[in-house]
Amino acid sequence: MSEILRFDRVSFSYRAAPVFEDFSLGIEQGEMTAVLGPNGSGKTTLVRLAAGFLRPSSGAVSLAGRRLAEIPARGRARIVSVVPQESHLAFDFTVREVVLMGRAPHLGLLGIDGEDDRKIALGAMEQADVARLADRRFTALSGGERQRVVVARALAQRPRLMLLDEPTAFLDLKHRLSVYSLLTELNREARITVVAVSHDINLAARHCRRVVLLVGGKVAADGPPDDVLTAANLRRVYEVEADVRRDPSTGRTYVFPIRPAGDTPP
Repeated sequence: MSEILRFDRVSFSYRAAPVFEDFSLGIEQGEMTAVLGPNGSGKTTLVRLAAGFLRPSSGAVSLAGRRLAEIPARGRARIVSVVPQESHLAFDFTVREVVLMGRAPHLGLLGIDGEDDRKIALGAMEQADVARLADRRFTALSGGERQRVVVARALAQRPRLMLLDEPTAFLDLKHRLSVYSLLTELNREARITVVAVSHDINLAARHCRRVVLLVGGKVAADGPPDDVLTAANLRRVYEVEADVRRDPSTGRTYVFPIRPAGDTPP
């Protein structure tokens, strides 16, 4: 495999507050990776740097072997798509119109979609199981439906890499499972590389083969969930005592937070 995304000694600060200093990380083509860590660890900034929304003060971010700073915006959007926590639209578009927005990087100067673009958008809606909602207004959808539509829009870009920033943050349990099941299918069947920032440790451990644990803008642990999500790592990164077990139904690591580290047991 070859790397689709590379951070090479990247530094970045918000004014006087450093987030990353000399940070390096690589993501291989075809991986499904979860990026975990407490608030302020740099997870969302990592996504924004990877998408080209932010630029490092030093070091380089590379996408598919090219320095990100050298790739025009349209070129970046043909390789990488981003699914944010929430999507707010200026107008009340239909689902079909929202998904067709994903074709923008591939349109000509006039920005008019053609028959091929509409077929690709329909295929993306079918993959995300929202084709039946095509004529519904985006604002009339439930939270889970909206997030699937946003995933469909990202798929319509035909990306090689999908970046997701807390894609299930505001969803109920059913829709959290639904979104991650869809991402797993896309990674397995379409070979789309997935990098998902999450606070849901157990959902990430169940669906992702690799976990990157961040704290203070540094990689605290990186590898399979079984190796990364240990009681010692969770204590060091999240400052909690946790019982780490194996889920008998899936065979995957499962974390039971018990109490803040240092607190006296009841």
